[in-house]
Amino acid sequence: MPARVHRLRPSDRRWRGQRCAHCRAVQFPPRTVCRICRERSLEPWVLTGRGVVYSLAQSVPRPAAGRLTALVQLEEGLLVTAQLTDVDRGDVLVGLPVEMVGPRTDLLRPPSLSSAFTFRPILPRRKAS
Repeated sequence: MPARVHRLRPSDRRWRGQRCAHCRAVQFPPRTVCRICRERSLEPWVLTGRGVVYSLAQSVPRPAAGRLTALVQLEEGLLVTAQLTDVDRGDVLVGLPVEMVGPRTDLLRPPSLSSAFTFRPILPRRKAS
């Protein structure tokens, strides 16, 4: 099955972070104290995995086919470095709505911060038939 077909299926993976019970700030990755108010009263929080392209990284000499690096601002306000897939570079604009399709799995090289998350443009919803 081609990789893109697999990414078109709905995902049941949950992306977990934390929310501070004191100031309500959401954070990822999980920490022992709140990054805003330094309180220790943190609760598990499921991130939506949706956001917008905040900025597009400069191209590298030979990027992996179909993959671009971008800074994505999540709905929760957090910024993450991520790979964009299923989109041409010319179609990527700041503010493009994106959704996480999962961590990148590349057996040829170890994971890095910029390849830890893969996002694609949000697909239009199909009408129920």
